[in-house]
Amino acid sequence: MHGRGLALIGVGVLAFTTSLCAQQIRGDYVETRSADVYTGQCFANGEVNLVGNEAILAWHVQSGSWDGVPLAGLTVAAAVRASGTLGDPYENPYPAHAVLIVDEQANSQQRAALVAFAQQMGGELLGHVKQVISAPMELVVNHEQHGMAWLRAGEFAIVQTRGINDKDHLCGNEVTYYPPLTELAHSMPAVALTDSYQGPGLGVDWESHGKRSAFVGTFAR
Repeated sequence: MHGRGLALIGVGVLAFTTSLCAQQIRGDYVETRSADVYTGQCFANGEVNLVGNEAILAWHVQSGSWDGVPLAGLTVAAAVRASGTLGDPYENPYPAHAVLIVDEQANSQQRAALVAFAQQMGGELLGHVKQVISAPMELVVNHEQHGMAWLRAGEFAIVQTRGINDKDHLCGNEVTYYPPLTELAHSMPAVALTDSYQGPGLGVDWESHGKRSAFVGTFAR
């Protein structure tokens, strides 16, 4: 009985530890692309290989830590320029180049952890970081109004989104044509009222308005 009891306790501790690791960090997420992500195939075919190689990804940590470093309340964003339309199943968009913008409120340890976290979440998309910038960050997701979010990353990036409505169905056959660029617990396509990057490192700036090119969601790892 004694050995069996210890074994059961061990299993319980393992399950508890696994649960903690699985929910180590969580928060809100916003993404924009330079191509519509909620669209009909005819519209997508008209954009592929012409646009869609730029993106902004941003994570705001509500709770948790990364590599043992607490990150609650901090935000990290990435501006990306790829070699082709991101999400195109027939072409390789890599290599991609990225600029990371980290919360100026982060200390040196937190800054390193935010960079590591973003690169883990972004995978190959953030494999070639050209520059890391500290800036004042604000990412707010309105969970009561679906699809509404706001991101400001210093003077470098601005994103404002709203939910998709009936007026956004241009051909009547729209679907979520491209998935998000990172693993999420929940996501929904949205309209990017503003999608702007004016910064260094990528050799290009961009600004667009009113495209069905955004995702708003949550992450949990």
